[in-house]
Amino acid sequence: MATEPIAERRLDQIPKTYEPGSVERRLYHWWEESGFFQPRGNPDRPPFVISMPPPNVTGALHLGHAITATLEDVMIRFHRMRGEPTLWVPGEDHAGMATQAVVERELAKEGKTRQELGRDAFVERVWEWVRRYKSRIQDQHRRLGASCDWSRERFTLDEGLAQAVREVFVRLYEEGLIYRGERIINWCPRCSSSISDLEVETEETPGTLYYVRYPLEPEAGESETRFITVATTRPETILGDTAVAVHPADARYRELVGRFAILPILNRRIPLLADDAVDQRFGTGAVKVTPAHDPTDFEIGNRHHLERIQVIGFDARMTDQAGPFVGQDRYEARKGVVAELERMGLLVRREDYTIPLGHCSRCGTVIEPLISMQWWVKMAPLATGALGAVKYGQMRIVPERFTKTYLDWLEHIRDWNISRQLWWGHRIPAWYCQACGEVVVAREDPSTCPRCGSERLERDADVLDTWFSSWLWPFSTLGWPEDTPDLRQFYPTSVLETGYDILFFWVVRMAMAGIHFLGMAPFQTVYLHGLVRDAQGRKMSKSLGNVVDPLEVMDEYGTDALRFTLATSSTPGNDMKLVPERIKGNRNFANKLWNAGRFVIGQTAEIETGVLALEMTQPKTLADRWIVSRAQRLTVDVTRLLEAFQFGEAGRQLFEFVWSEYCDWYVEVAKIQLRDPAQRERTARILRAVLDRSLRLLHPFMPFVTEEIWQHLYADMPEAERPAPALIVAVWPELTATAEHQRDARAEEEMTLVREIVTRIRDARKQAEVEPARRVRAILVAGGKAPLLKQQAALIEQLARTEPPQIERKLTTKPEQAMALVASGIEIYLPLAGLLDIGKEVTRIESEMEATRRLIERARKVLDNPHFVERARPEVVQKERDALATAEDTLTRLEARRRELGVL
Repeated sequence: MATEPIAERRLDQIPKTYEPGSVERRLYHWWEESGFFQPRGNPDRPPFVISMPPPNVTGALHLGHAITATLEDVMIRFHRMRGEPTLWVPGEDHAGMATQAVVERELAKEGKTRQELGRDAFVERVWEWVRRYKSRIQDQHRRLGASCDWSRERFTLDEGLAQAVREVFVRLYEEGLIYRGERIINWCPRCSSSISDLEVETEETPGTLYYVRYPLEPEAGESETRFITVATTRPETILGDTAVAVHPADARYRELVGRFAILPILNRRIPLLADDAVDQRFGTGAVKVTPAHDPTDFEIGNRHHLERIQVIGFDARMTDQAGPFVGQDRYEARKGVVAELERMGLLVRREDYTIPLGHCSRCGTVIEPLISMQWWVKMAPLATGALGAVKYGQMRIVPERFTKTYLDWLEHIRDWNISRQLWWGHRIPAWYCQACGEVVVAREDPSTCPRCGSERLERDADVLDTWFSSWLWPFSTLGWPEDTPDLRQFYPTSVLETGYDILFFWVVRMAMAGIHFLGMAPFQTVYLHGLVRDAQGRKMSKSLGNVVDPLEVMDEYGTDALRFTLATSSTPGNDMKLVPERIKGNRNFANKLWNAGRFVIGQTAEIETGVLALEMTQPKTLADRWIVSRAQRLTVDVTRLLEAFQFGEAGRQLFEFVWSEYCDWYVEVAKIQLRDPAQRERTARILRAVLDRSLRLLHPFMPFVTEEIWQHLYADMPEAERPAPALIVAVWPELTATAEHQRDARAEEEMTLVREIVTRIRDARKQAEVEPARRVRAILVAGGKAPLLKQQAALIEQLARTEPPQIERKLTTKPEQAMALVASGIEIYLPLAGLLDIGKEVTRIESEMEATRRLIERARKVLDNPHFVERARPEVVQKERDALATAEDTLTRLEARRRELGVL
């Protein structure tokens, strides 16, 4: 049996202040133990399903995870309350390269290497680390309030997911969509592994463009050596050149095509050829061709059958093909090659040049393009379905502007390098027969070669790219390749919510896999959020010292404050600024809601009708009709906005309603109405009903404080009579005929006018520094609104702290010595004698005017001094000018104020 959600249920024991630390863990444990996170609701309705983007098991959650969890939980709680079978599948990613690197660093602290441990022992060491940190990540998601179904939690190296990965690899191999081939790849010397194009982070880096002369092989009749000059940013790769290329249409070099050049330093004979890939605008228009060290050159080499000479090894050191530079680091060799070219008189010049330099996204090392035998996925055949899913409306992207990005990338897609030279991950299910050379790809580990029967099989040492398991996430987590009940009920999922920065890493690939293996896009909607930046709009990084730990924020301000800030500061696809003041403000919002709930529950405790549905209340007064109408209108607007993924605007409207309209206005009106026995019960019912409605609408954003208040609100009601055991599974309010009838545009318009009048009078009192207890006279010239304002005169009197207001249709003579205000066409006059002691106020103003005149005189003397203006720093001079302008403006205002008091 689940524990009770409220430690102390007596109404007179509601804590005076909201303490998130004492509430959040207790409520979350109760929700989880009660099974509220598991799918329930009407089984005949379509389910709402989200697969959580699995965080890496490499450490603590950051703000990117926090915004993902927040927005997904907003959607999950909203749809759960609507009675839909709702499933949020949680899980973690094994993060092959990142996790292996972390564990290797831990080993290094012990003075050990993975090679010393051996593969099996190292993998077991990683598993120990994962078991320790996986639970920590789960607990951090619990801290965020993520109401996911932990009974269905998955890990990308689980046995079930491993089966899915293997099935996909074998199927694609059998279909000819996975192949093994020698191609140019991105190699990270630090990680000692290939990485995909998407894992390369390109940075614009200051560098040098070197212009080098290559001697041409003399032809008959040539008495002097001719040269062709090429430009390169990587002179160390000259040692691997096997051609010089020009564009076929470049007239400057047309006569040289077909001749041979002599490679500097190594004196190798290389051809001059023409190829359309050459950019005539780069350098001299002639380029060196190094097929073993550049993707474009690799393709040129294939077209012209050039030799591939690898001069940089997988350790980023020069190979034995590098002549005199063998064994040197690539950058050391660069210096040596440049020096030798200068000595030979072949270095023409150097230019500063910005180089788009590729770095490994995991460790930051500059990648090296190298030729390697790797496993690849043919992506073009898989891209067709993913293109069609978006083009023909099976899947939509929010915001819509990312649709073009998605389609453009798919239309120019390249094959995917899926093998990694690591030990941690899904090992490639391929074996090589040492007897006959057969490659065996199988669903089960083979014991003999199917071709020759030999038992001498050696398994491929590589593992699969982490994303190869992640792209199966929406259906592998539901039991595929088995035909499970979960797969039948919950696939395809409803929404994929993730950052726009992994659109290509993950989203596109999932679309391909889902369509290829199950015939349907894996989600109906892709919602992309932006990056969380600091208050100045900078990306958060350790080097800037601006990284915000969400756990620390939750400890200080509460989870609800962080969640509400993240949800309301974001818009689809745009980066957001995390402003500390907003987090504090939203903590205050939670406190404001708590205080309002505590007031309502405490002041209405004797009302025995419980908590009525808003539609069952009977509003009579203008304020009653206004707040009920606003609550019904808010319900429609918030529902519409949540359906449209406009979480920020939905949250902002809720904030405005709860803070301003309900707490600041209706609760204050209710304090007046509760003193009237004839209005007390009706007012109490409306207070409770609107509080209940506010809690329901706010719950997806601020689950903890709303649940705690809601439990207190229903604490004295027998469980059998409660609408639900918990707010998390309470019914989301829908628009009914009664609700529609309660929407009262006239009441909203009239109450808006009353509020504006009260606000203007309050502002005037504050400006005049009238003590709070003092009543002031107020004359309202209202024209056709006079009957309405006479009906609301008592309310205006109480809220604005006036004497009974004098309300007239019109005045023949305007009052003298009165402050004049206007509110939506209503003239308001506040006789000054009622606001303040005129004599004292005139004396104070004249004293302030004299001090201001002295400031003006001093500033003018300073600015009239030519020596000051000419010699002082410009900002100092401007400061004096600003001070003069401010003083002159102050004097003008003081003179106007004195005239208002009747002094000329």
